[in-house]
Amino acid sequence: MKILHVETGRHLYGGARQVAWIIEGLQRHGIDNLLAAPADSAILATASAHCSDAIPLQTRKGSGFALYRELIAAIHHHRPDLIHVHSRRLAADFWGGLAARRLGIPAVLSRRVDNPEARWLAAIKYGLFDHIITISDGIRRVLLSEGVPAAKLTTVRSAIDIAAFNHRCDAKAFRQTFVLDENAIVIGVIAQLIPRKGHRYLLDVLPQIAEQHPMLKVIFFGQGAEESALKEAVTQAGLEQVVQFAGFRDDLPRWLACLDLVVHPADMEGLGISLIQAAACRVPIIASRAGGIPEIVHDGNNGILIEPGNREQLATALRTLLGDPAQRRRMGDNGRRLVEQAFSIEQTVSGNLAIYRRLLAI
Repeated sequence: MKILHVETGRHLYGGARQVAWIIEGLQRHGIDNLLAAPADSAILATASAHCSDAIPLQTRKGSGFALYRELIAAIHHHRPDLIHVHSRRLAADFWGGLAARRLGIPAVLSRRVDNPEARWLAAIKYGLFDHIITISDGIRRVLLSEGVPAAKLTTVRSAIDIAAFNHRCDAKAFRQTFVLDENAIVIGVIAQLIPRKGHRYLLDVLPQIAEQHPMLKVIFFGQGAEESALKEAVTQAGLEQVVQFAGFRDDLPRWLACLDLVVHPADMEGLGISLIQAAACRVPIIASRAGGIPEIVHDGNNGILIEPGNREQLATALRTLLGDPAQRRRMGDNGRRLVEQAFSIEQTVSGNLAIYRRLLAI
């Protein structure tokens, strides 16, 4: 079985990291992988070792038809049995399906976000694919609401390298790195600094929470377009001594276990890899009941779910867990068990492979 994977992201995190794991796992199952990705992308350099060939794409943003021509050429040259489009960047979720349809190659699309689309657009785009893999049931429900047939949809959840998130907390190094008092209670927010991640909801309730918990510290891990506006909001609220901006950290696995709590009040979320990582490190979570989040955060088990945008519920959840270390430990242990049961790389690989075999009748 020869599979042509198309991933148009340039950085090796999020969806691209998942694709690299899938390709590596498929190779272990004896699958012949091809990878088409931007010539300057990290995934092309990383995953090509597990592929029979790597196809550097020259297409840039705004030139989707050029991507279509490149994929047509790649299919002609390599003759894959199936094409799997993993990304929507460069409109690959349209052009990849169109190329496969034109040449009569079965095509699969992975859908990783829960952004709603017009029904007419969904009918055109998803009509090009033989099957759509959603990384959460939340995303699957969005596509069902847009008219995509249930028989065409399968949920295969994203995974993490569980072994990489089993660190013990190096408390001394943590305090030194982030300049924290020995008795600090630390909340982590792990998300891009963009509006839909809900940082402002936390900032709105934080003054009253910090007054009740004077040793509280909040670390925003991530970067994004809202950074300057959020820093201004922190200053306006007088929270400079409470909130710090740590930026994007490629050493995040080292620090997760040192957090007392992760808060993720997002308005929308396809699944939330950072939440799986936090749960793997035995960190309890407060998050919104949005998208695929409830598939990671089981309310009352490994965290607390709130309604999106509900500041009162967020404040109540914070008071509940910040004031109860024993409950935080119990929820943290439950989260680790949940990840081990439901979010392994092998489960993701096997789920994708089962769909390929079904479509190819192998």
